Amino acid sequence: MTDLYQAQRAMRRMRKQAMDRGVIAILDVGSSKIACLVLRFDGIRPVGGVEQIGALAGQSRFRVIGAATTRSRGVRFGEIHGMHEAERAIRTAVQAAQKMAQVRVDHVIACFSGGEPRSYGLDGQVELADSMATEADIARVLSACEMPDIGPGREVLHAQPVNFALDHRSGLVDPRGQTGNRLACDMHLLSVDAGAIQNLVQCVKRCDLELAGLASSAYAAGLSALVEDEQELGAACIDMGGGATGLSIFIKKHLIYADSVRMGGEHVTSDISKGLHVPVATAERIKTLHGGVVATGVDDREMIDLGGDSGDYERDTRRISRTELIGIMRPRVEEILEEVRVRLDVAGFDHLPSRQIVLTGAGSQIPGLDGLAARILGQQVRFGRPLRIQGLPQSATGPGFAASVGLCLFAAHPQDEWWDFDIPAERYPVRSLKRAVRWFRENW
Repeated sequence: MTDLYQAQRAMRRMRKQAMDRGVIAILDVGSSKIACLVLRFDGIRPVGGVEQIGALAGQSRFRVIGAATTRSRGVRFGEIHGMHEAERAIRTAVQAAQKMAQVRVDHVIACFSGGEPRSYGLDGQVELADSMATEADIARVLSACEMPDIGPGREVLHAQPVNFALDHRSGLVDPRGQTGNRLACDMHLLSVDAGAIQNLVQCVKRCDLELAGLASSAYAAGLSALVEDEQELGAACIDMGGGATGLSIFIKKHLIYADSVRMGGEHVTSDISKGLHVPVATAERIKTLHGGVVATGVDDREMIDLGGDSGDYERDTRRISRTELIGIMRPRVEEILEEVRVRLDVAGFDHLPSRQIVLTGAGSQIPGLDGLAARILGQQVRFGRPLRIQGLPQSATGPGFAASVGLCLFAAHPQDEWWDFDIPAERYPVRSLKRAVRWFRENW
Protein backbone atom coordinates (compact mmCIF):
# COMPACT_ATOMS: atom_id res chain seq x y z
CA MET A 1 0.00 0.00 0.00
CA THR A 2 2.88 2.37 0.70
CA ASP A 3 4.13 1.95 -2.88
CA LEU A 4 0.66 2.75 -4.23
CA TYR A 5 0.36 5.81 -2.00
CA GLN A 6 3.68 7.18 -3.31
CA ALA A 7 2.80 6.31 -6.93
CA GLN A 8 -0.51 8.19 -6.70
CA ARG A 9 1.26 11.19 -5.14
CA ALA A 10 3.78 11.15 -7.98
CA MET A 11 0.96 11.09 -10.56
CA ARG A 12 -0.74 14.03 -8.82
CA ARG A 13 2.52 16.00 -9.02
CA MET A 14 2.89 15.17 -12.73
CA ARG A 15 -0.69 16.30 -13.36
CA LYS A 16 -0.03 19.62 -11.66
CA GLN A 17 3.20 20.13 -13.62
CA ALA A 18 1.45 19.34 -16.91
CA MET A 19 -1.36 21.77 -16.09
CA ASP A 20 1.18 24.44 -15.17
CA ARG A 21 2.76 23.96 -18.60
CA GLY A 22 -0.72 24.37 -20.06
CA VAL A 23 -1.46 21.12 -21.96
CA ILE A 24 -2.59 17.66 -20.91
CA ALA A 25 -4.37 14.80 -22.72
CA ILE A 26 -7.39 12.75 -21.68
CA LEU A 27 -7.46 9.09 -22.74
CA ASP A 28 -10.62 6.97 -22.50
CA VAL A 29 -9.64 3.34 -23.14
CA GLY A 30 -12.87 1.52 -23.95
CA SER A 31 -13.81 -1.80 -25.52
CA SER A 32 -15.43 -0.28 -28.62
CA LYS A 33 -13.52 2.98 -29.06
CA ILE A 34 -10.47 4.82 -27.75
CA ALA A 35 -11.00 8.56 -27.38
CA CYS A 36 -8.35 11.22 -26.82
CA LEU A 37 -9.02 14.86 -25.92
CA VAL A 38 -6.25 17.47 -25.62
CA LEU A 39 -6.92 20.19 -23.03
CA ARG A 40 -5.31 23.61 -22.83
CA PHE A 41 -5.22 25.27 -19.42
CA ASP A 42 -4.73 28.90 -20.37
CA GLY A 43 -6.36 30.55 -17.38
CA ILE A 44 -9.35 31.95 -19.29
CA ARG A 45 -11.53 33.91 -16.89
CA PRO A 46 -15.12 35.08 -17.39
CA VAL A 47 -15.92 38.73 -17.93
CA GLY A 48 -15.48 40.65 -14.69
CA GLY A 49 -13.28 37.92 -13.20
CA VAL A 50 -16.22 36.17 -11.54
CA GLU A 51 -17.13 32.63 -12.50
CA GLN A 52 -20.75 32.30 -13.55
CA ILE A 53 -23.17 29.96 -11.81
CA GLY A 54 -24.65 27.28 -14.03
CA ALA A 55 -23.71 24.27 -16.10
CA LEU A 56 -20.33 25.77 -17.02
CA ALA A 57 -19.45 27.01 -13.55
CA GLY A 58 -15.84 26.24 -12.73
CA GLN A 59 -15.09 24.90 -16.22
CA SER A 60 -13.55 28.09 -17.57
CA ARG A 61 -10.03 27.00 -16.69
CA PHE A 62 -9.57 24.74 -19.71
CA ARG A 63 -10.54 24.36 -23.33
CA VAL A 64 -10.57 21.31 -25.64
CA ILE A 65 -8.17 22.02 -28.52
CA GLY A 66 -7.87 18.52 -29.99
CA ALA A 67 -10.13 15.47 -30.18
CA ALA A 68 -9.88 12.12 -31.92
CA THR A 69 -11.40 8.66 -31.68
CA THR A 70 -10.44 5.34 -33.19
CA ARG A 71 -11.88 1.85 -33.14
CA SER A 72 -10.61 -0.01 -30.10
CA ARG A 73 -8.36 -3.00 -30.62
CA GLY A 74 -6.83 -5.32 -28.05
CA VAL A 75 -9.36 -4.32 -25.34
CA ARG A 76 -12.04 -6.65 -23.93
CA PHE A 77 -14.40 -6.04 -21.00
CA GLY A 78 -12.70 -2.66 -20.51
CA GLU A 79 -9.30 -4.31 -19.92
CA ILE A 80 -6.26 -4.64 -22.19
CA HIS A 81 -5.96 -8.14 -23.65
CA GLY A 82 -3.65 -7.50 -26.61
CA MET A 83 -0.76 -5.18 -25.75
CA HIS A 84 0.49 -4.55 -29.31
CA GLU A 85 -2.97 -3.91 -30.77
CA ALA A 86 -3.96 -1.62 -27.88
CA GLU A 87 -0.69 0.28 -28.21
CA ARG A 88 -1.32 0.92 -31.92
CA ALA A 89 -4.88 2.08 -31.26
CA ILE A 90 -3.79 4.47 -28.48
CA ARG A 91 -0.99 5.87 -30.65
CA THR A 92 -3.47 6.45 -33.50
CA ALA A 93 -5.91 8.36 -31.27
CA VAL A 94 -3.24 10.43 -29.50
CA GLN A 95 -1.41 11.36 -32.72
CA ALA A 96 -4.66 12.42 -34.42
CA ALA A 97 -5.61 14.58 -31.42
CA GLN A 98 -2.12 16.12 -31.33
CA LYS A 99 -2.34 16.91 -35.04
CA MET A 100 -5.67 18.69 -34.54
CA ALA A 101 -4.34 20.58 -31.51
CA GLN A 102 -0.99 21.32 -33.22
CA VAL A 103 0.83 20.64 -29.98
CA ARG A 104 2.82 17.73 -28.56
CA VAL A 105 1.43 15.98 -25.49
CA ASP A 106 3.61 14.16 -22.96
CA HIS A 107 1.20 13.52 -20.08
CA VAL A 108 -2.17 11.75 -20.17
CA ILE A 109 -4.89 11.02 -17.64
CA ALA A 110 -6.56 7.70 -18.44
CA CYS A 111 -9.78 5.97 -17.44
CA PHE A 112 -10.92 2.39 -17.95
CA SER A 113 -14.05 0.40 -17.17
CA GLY A 114 -12.63 -3.03 -16.30
CA GLY A 115 -10.74 -4.35 -13.32
CA GLU A 116 -13.81 -5.67 -11.43
CA PRO A 117 -14.17 -2.65 -9.11
CA ARG A 118 -15.24 -3.16 -5.50
CA SER A 119 -16.35 -0.47 -3.05
CA TYR A 120 -15.65 -0.24 0.67
CA GLY A 121 -16.85 2.20 3.31
CA LEU A 122 -14.26 3.11 5.96
CA ASP A 123 -14.44 5.30 9.04
CA GLY A 124 -12.02 6.66 11.62
CA GLN A 125 -11.82 9.26 14.37
CA VAL A 126 -9.11 11.12 16.31
CA GLU A 127 -8.87 13.64 19.11
CA LEU A 128 -7.72 17.08 17.93
CA ALA A 129 -4.34 18.15 19.27
CA ASP A 130 -5.51 21.75 19.17
CA SER A 131 -9.04 23.07 19.33
CA MET A 132 -8.94 23.89 15.59
CA ALA A 133 -8.89 21.28 12.81
CA THR A 134 -5.85 21.51 10.54
CA GLU A 135 -4.63 19.65 7.46
CA ALA A 136 -2.44 17.49 9.71
CA ASP A 137 -5.54 16.45 11.66
CA ILE A 138 -7.26 15.41 8.43
CA ALA A 139 -4.20 13.33 7.53
CA ARG A 140 -4.34 11.69 10.98
CA VAL A 141 -8.05 10.85 10.77
CA LEU A 142 -7.63 9.39 7.26
CA SER A 143 -4.77 7.23 8.50
CA ALA A 144 -6.95 6.12 11.42
CA CYS A 145 -9.48 4.57 9.03
CA GLU A 146 -9.25 0.80 9.33
CA MET A 147 -7.90 -0.58 6.05
CA PRO A 148 -10.08 -3.47 4.77
CA ASP A 149 -8.59 -6.68 3.47
CA ILE A 150 -9.02 -6.00 -0.25
CA GLY A 151 -7.36 -9.30 -1.12
CA PRO A 152 -4.21 -10.21 -3.04
CA GLY A 153 -3.71 -8.80 -6.50
CA ARG A 154 -5.89 -5.75 -5.84
CA GLU A 155 -4.95 -2.05 -5.87
CA VAL A 156 -6.72 1.06 -4.59
CA LEU A 157 -7.90 3.28 -7.46
CA HIS A 158 -9.85 5.90 -5.48
CA ALA A 159 -9.84 6.69 -1.75
CA GLN A 160 -11.98 9.78 -1.09
CA PRO A 161 -13.20 11.26 2.19
CA VAL A 162 -16.95 11.69 1.70
CA ASN A 163 -18.02 13.09 5.08
CA PHE A 164 -16.42 14.74 8.11
CA ALA A 165 -17.91 15.14 11.57
CA LEU A 166 -16.60 17.55 14.21
CA ASP A 167 -17.98 16.65 17.64
CA HIS A 168 -21.76 16.48 17.11
CA ARG A 169 -21.77 18.30 13.74
CA SER A 170 -21.81 15.94 10.76
CA GLY A 171 -22.00 16.51 7.01
CA LEU A 172 -18.96 18.80 6.87
CA VAL A 173 -17.29 19.05 3.47
CA ASP A 174 -14.05 20.59 4.76
CA PRO A 175 -13.46 20.89 8.52
CA ARG A 176 -10.19 22.82 8.21
CA GLY A 177 -10.25 25.97 10.34
CA GLN A 178 -13.27 24.89 12.40
CA THR A 179 -13.12 24.37 16.15
CA GLY A 180 -13.91 21.17 18.02
CA ASN A 181 -12.45 18.30 20.06
CA ARG A 182 -13.07 15.08 18.10
CA LEU A 183 -12.77 14.71 14.33
CA ALA A 184 -14.40 11.74 12.55
CA CYS A 185 -14.30 10.82 8.86
CA ASP A 186 -16.10 8.49 6.47
CA MET A 187 -14.09 7.42 3.42
CA HIS A 188 -15.02 5.56 0.24
CA LEU A 189 -12.36 3.23 -1.12
CA LEU A 190 -12.52 1.68 -4.60
CA SER A 191 -10.23 -1.24 -5.39
CA VAL A 192 -9.60 -2.81 -8.80
CA ASP A 193 -7.59 -5.71 -10.16
CA ALA A 194 -3.89 -4.84 -10.06
CA GLY A 195 -3.21 -6.61 -13.37
CA ALA A 196 -5.65 -4.36 -15.24
CA ILE A 197 -3.89 -1.24 -13.90
CA GLN A 198 -0.40 -2.57 -14.61
CA ASN A 199 -1.31 -3.51 -18.19
CA LEU A 200 -2.76 -0.05 -18.83
CA VAL A 201 0.26 1.70 -17.29
CA GLN A 202 2.63 -0.45 -19.36
CA CYS A 203 0.66 0.21 -22.55
CA VAL A 204 0.71 3.99 -21.98
CA LYS A 205 4.47 3.90 -21.35
CA ARG A 206 5.02 1.97 -24.59
CA CYS A 207 3.31 4.87 -26.38
CA ASP A 208 6.04 7.25 -25.06
CA LEU A 209 3.57 8.95 -22.72
CA GLU A 210 3.65 9.67 -18.99
CA LEU A 211 0.60 8.66 -16.93
CA ALA A 212 -0.51 11.64 -14.81
CA GLY A 213 -3.65 10.08 -13.36
CA LEU A 214 -6.02 7.12 -13.37
CA ALA A 215 -9.76 7.03 -12.85
CA SER A 216 -12.71 4.67 -13.12
CA SER A 217 -14.88 5.21 -16.22
CA ALA A 218 -18.05 4.81 -14.13
CA TYR A 219 -16.89 7.59 -11.79
CA ALA A 220 -15.92 9.88 -14.68
CA ALA A 221 -19.24 9.29 -16.49
CA GLY A 222 -21.16 10.22 -13.34
CA LEU A 223 -19.24 13.49 -13.03
CA SER A 224 -20.41 14.63 -16.46
CA ALA A 225 -23.85 13.02 -16.87
CA LEU A 226 -25.36 13.85 -13.46
CA VAL A 227 -26.48 17.42 -12.80
CA GLU A 228 -25.55 19.06 -9.48
CA ASP A 229 -28.89 18.35 -7.77
CA GLU A 230 -28.65 14.65 -8.64
CA GLN A 231 -25.10 14.43 -7.32
CA GLU A 232 -26.22 16.16 -4.12
CA LEU A 233 -29.43 14.23 -3.37
CA GLY A 234 -28.39 10.78 -4.55
CA ALA A 235 -28.42 9.33 -8.04
CA ALA A 236 -26.97 6.42 -10.00
CA CYS A 237 -25.23 6.70 -13.35
CA ILE A 238 -25.31 3.63 -15.58
CA ASP A 239 -22.63 3.92 -18.28
CA MET A 240 -23.43 1.33 -20.95
CA GLY A 241 -20.27 0.85 -22.95
CA GLY A 242 -19.26 -1.69 -25.54
CA GLY A 243 -17.68 -4.40 -23.39
CA ALA A 244 -18.77 -3.42 -19.87
CA THR A 245 -21.54 -1.48 -18.13
CA GLY A 246 -20.28 0.79 -15.35
CA LEU A 247 -22.37 1.76 -12.34
CA SER A 248 -21.66 4.68 -10.01
CA ILE A 249 -23.72 6.14 -7.15
CA PHE A 250 -23.25 9.71 -5.94
CA ILE A 251 -24.56 11.56 -2.89
CA LYS A 252 -23.42 14.89 -1.42
CA LYS A 253 -21.40 15.29 -4.66
CA HIS A 254 -19.18 12.34 -3.74
CA LEU A 255 -18.83 8.87 -5.21
CA ILE A 256 -20.04 6.35 -2.60
CA TYR A 257 -20.29 3.18 -4.70
CA ALA A 258 -18.99 1.88 -8.04
CA ASP A 259 -19.26 -1.46 -9.77
CA SER A 260 -19.17 -2.95 -13.24
CA VAL A 261 -21.16 -5.54 -15.20
CA ARG A 262 -19.03 -7.40 -17.73
CA MET A 263 -21.61 -7.02 -20.51
CA GLY A 264 -22.34 -4.19 -22.90
CA GLY A 265 -23.42 -3.17 -26.38
CA GLU A 266 -20.97 -5.51 -28.10
CA HIS A 267 -22.74 -8.50 -26.52
CA VAL A 268 -26.05 -7.33 -28.04
CA THR A 269 -24.30 -7.04 -31.43
CA SER A 270 -22.82 -10.52 -30.97
CA ASP A 271 -26.28 -11.96 -30.26
CA ILE A 272 -27.63 -10.39 -33.46
CA SER A 273 -24.68 -11.72 -35.45
CA LYS A 274 -25.17 -15.28 -34.17
CA GLY A 275 -28.95 -15.22 -34.30
CA LEU A 276 -29.20 -13.94 -37.89
CA HIS A 277 -25.97 -15.54 -39.18
CA VAL A 278 -24.55 -12.24 -40.42
CA PRO A 279 -21.10 -10.63 -39.97
CA VAL A 280 -20.50 -8.50 -36.87
CA ALA A 281 -20.25 -5.31 -38.97
CA THR A 282 -23.66 -6.02 -40.53
CA ALA A 283 -25.11 -6.80 -37.10
CA GLU A 284 -23.83 -3.48 -35.75
CA ARG A 285 -25.40 -1.61 -38.68
CA ILE A 286 -28.74 -3.37 -38.20
CA LYS A 287 -28.70 -2.68 -34.46
CA THR A 288 -27.91 1.01 -34.99
CA LEU A 289 -30.49 1.64 -37.71
CA HIS A 290 -33.37 -0.64 -36.70
CA GLY A 291 -32.72 -1.80 -33.13
CA GLY A 292 -35.11 -1.52 -30.20
CA VAL A 293 -36.36 -3.32 -27.10
CA VAL A 294 -40.13 -2.68 -27.22
CA ALA A 295 -42.15 -4.27 -30.04
CA THR A 296 -45.41 -2.81 -31.36
CA GLY A 297 -47.95 -4.03 -33.92
CA VAL A 298 -46.29 -1.98 -36.64
CA ASP A 299 -42.97 -3.79 -36.21
CA ASP A 300 -44.43 -7.02 -37.65
CA ARG A 301 -44.84 -5.25 -40.99
CA GLU A 302 -41.52 -3.37 -40.98
CA MET A 303 -39.09 -5.53 -42.94
CA ILE A 304 -35.31 -5.20 -42.71
CA ASP A 305 -32.95 -6.19 -45.56
CA LEU A 306 -30.01 -8.09 -44.10
CA GLY A 307 -27.92 -7.67 -47.27
CA GLY A 308 -24.60 -9.37 -47.90
CA ASP A 309 -22.09 -10.08 -50.63
CA SER A 310 -21.54 -13.83 -50.27
CA GLY A 311 -22.68 -14.52 -53.85
CA ASP A 312 -25.57 -16.70 -52.66
CA TYR A 313 -28.69 -14.91 -53.94
CA GLU A 314 -31.10 -16.38 -51.40
CA ARG A 315 -28.74 -15.62 -48.51
CA ASP A 316 -27.98 -12.07 -49.67
CA THR A 317 -31.64 -11.14 -50.16
CA ARG A 318 -32.95 -12.31 -46.79
CA ARG A 319 -35.40 -10.10 -44.92
CA ILE A 320 -36.60 -10.19 -41.32
CA SER A 321 -39.21 -8.21 -39.44
CA ARG A 322 -38.21 -5.68 -36.80
CA THR A 323 -40.11 -7.77 -34.24
CA GLU A 324 -37.65 -10.64 -34.81
CA LEU A 325 -34.73 -8.26 -34.28
CA ILE A 326 -36.24 -6.93 -31.04
CA GLY A 327 -36.78 -10.54 -29.91
CA ILE A 328 -33.02 -11.11 -30.20
CA MET A 329 -31.93 -7.84 -28.56
CA ARG A 330 -34.34 -7.60 -25.63
CA PRO A 331 -33.22 -10.69 -23.61
CA ARG A 332 -29.60 -9.50 -23.52
CA VAL A 333 -30.57 -5.93 -22.56
CA GLU A 334 -32.85 -7.31 -19.83
CA GLU A 335 -29.98 -9.45 -18.55
CA ILE A 336 -27.69 -6.41 -18.29
CA LEU A 337 -30.34 -4.38 -16.46
CA GLU A 338 -31.11 -7.28 -14.08
CA GLU A 339 -27.42 -7.45 -13.16
CA VAL A 340 -27.42 -3.68 -12.57
CA ARG A 341 -30.52 -4.10 -10.36
CA VAL A 342 -28.71 -6.69 -8.21
CA ARG A 343 -25.78 -4.33 -7.70
CA LEU A 344 -28.07 -1.41 -6.84
CA ASP A 345 -29.77 -3.56 -4.19
CA VAL A 346 -26.40 -4.54 -2.72
CA ALA A 347 -25.41 -0.88 -2.52
CA GLY A 348 -28.62 0.07 -0.67
CA PHE A 349 -29.70 2.46 -3.42
CA ASP A 350 -33.35 2.35 -2.27
CA HIS A 351 -32.42 4.16 0.95
CA LEU A 352 -31.18 7.34 -0.78
CA PRO A 353 -33.32 10.51 -0.60
CA SER A 354 -33.55 10.81 -4.38
CA ARG A 355 -33.39 7.66 -6.48
CA GLN A 356 -32.82 9.07 -9.94
CA ILE A 357 -31.13 6.79 -12.48
CA VAL A 358 -29.30 8.26 -15.45
CA LEU A 359 -28.48 6.11 -18.50
CA THR A 360 -25.48 7.16 -20.55
CA GLY A 361 -22.80 5.59 -22.74
CA ALA A 362 -23.00 4.58 -26.39
CA GLY A 363 -25.01 1.46 -25.55
CA SER A 364 -27.81 3.49 -23.99
CA GLN A 365 -29.07 4.84 -27.34
CA ILE A 366 -31.32 1.85 -28.07
CA PRO A 367 -34.90 3.14 -28.58
CA GLY A 368 -37.23 2.24 -25.71
CA LEU A 369 -34.40 1.48 -23.26
CA ASP A 370 -35.56 4.09 -20.75
CA GLY A 371 -39.01 2.51 -20.41
CA LEU A 372 -37.57 -1.00 -20.04
CA ALA A 373 -35.02 0.23 -17.47
CA ALA A 374 -37.76 1.96 -15.46
CA ARG A 375 -39.75 -1.31 -15.31
CA ILE A 376 -36.77 -3.46 -14.28
CA LEU A 377 -35.04 -1.00 -11.96
CA GLY A 378 -38.29 0.46 -10.59
CA GLN A 379 -37.01 4.03 -10.40
CA GLN A 380 -37.11 7.32 -12.27
CA VAL A 381 -34.94 6.91 -15.35
CA ARG A 382 -33.66 9.49 -17.83
CA PHE A 383 -31.06 9.61 -20.58
CA GLY A 384 -27.93 11.61 -19.80
CA ARG A 385 -25.53 13.42 -22.09
CA PRO A 386 -22.19 14.88 -21.00
CA LEU A 387 -22.10 18.53 -19.96
CA ARG A 388 -20.92 20.95 -22.60
CA ILE A 389 -17.35 22.13 -22.08
CA GLN A 390 -15.49 24.78 -24.04
CA GLY A 391 -14.12 23.69 -27.40
CA LEU A 392 -15.75 20.25 -27.43
CA PRO A 393 -16.52 19.27 -31.05
CA GLN A 394 -20.09 18.38 -31.94
CA SER A 395 -19.10 14.78 -32.69
CA ALA A 396 -17.98 14.33 -29.07
CA THR A 397 -21.16 15.53 -27.36
CA GLY A 398 -23.06 12.22 -27.45
CA PRO A 399 -23.65 9.83 -24.54
CA GLY A 400 -20.68 7.72 -25.62
CA PHE A 401 -18.34 10.51 -24.54
CA ALA A 402 -19.67 10.89 -20.99
CA ALA A 403 -16.56 9.26 -19.48
CA SER A 404 -14.19 11.35 -21.64
CA VAL A 405 -15.86 14.65 -20.66
CA GLY A 406 -16.06 13.56 -17.02
CA LEU A 407 -12.33 12.83 -17.08
CA CYS A 408 -11.75 16.42 -18.24
CA LEU A 409 -13.63 17.65 -15.16
CA PHE A 410 -11.68 15.17 -13.01
CA ALA A 411 -8.41 16.58 -14.37
CA ALA A 412 -9.38 20.22 -13.86
CA HIS A 413 -11.11 19.91 -10.48
CA PRO A 414 -9.99 16.69 -8.74
CA GLN A 415 -11.68 15.80 -5.47
CA ASP A 416 -9.52 15.35 -2.39
CA GLU A 417 -8.18 11.84 -2.10
CA TRP A 418 -6.23 9.96 0.53
CA TRP A 419 -2.88 10.64 -1.16
CA ASP A 420 -3.41 14.42 -1.27
CA PHE A 421 -2.51 14.55 2.42
CA ASP A 422 0.84 13.91 4.08
CA ILE A 423 0.05 10.67 5.88
CA PRO A 424 3.03 9.28 7.84
CA ALA A 425 4.37 6.09 6.30
CA GLU A 426 4.60 4.41 9.71
CA ARG A 427 0.80 4.38 9.86
CA TYR A 428 0.67 1.45 7.42
CA PRO A 429 2.32 -1.26 9.55
CA VAL A 430 0.46 0.03 12.62
CA ARG A 431 -2.84 -0.82 11.00
CA SER A 432 -1.65 -4.30 10.03
CA LEU A 433 -0.36 -4.86 13.56
CA LYS A 434 -3.64 -3.60 15.02
CA ARG A 435 -5.56 -6.16 12.97
CA ALA A 436 -3.18 -8.93 14.03
CA VAL A 437 -3.51 -8.00 17.72
CA ARG A 438 -7.30 -8.00 17.44
CA TRP A 439 -7.28 -11.42 15.75
CA PHE A 440 -5.00 -12.79 18.49
CA ARG A 441 -7.25 -11.40 21.23
CA GLU A 442 -10.43 -12.84 19.64
CA ASN A 443 -8.98 -16.29 19.00
CA TRP A 444 -6.98 -16.82 22.18
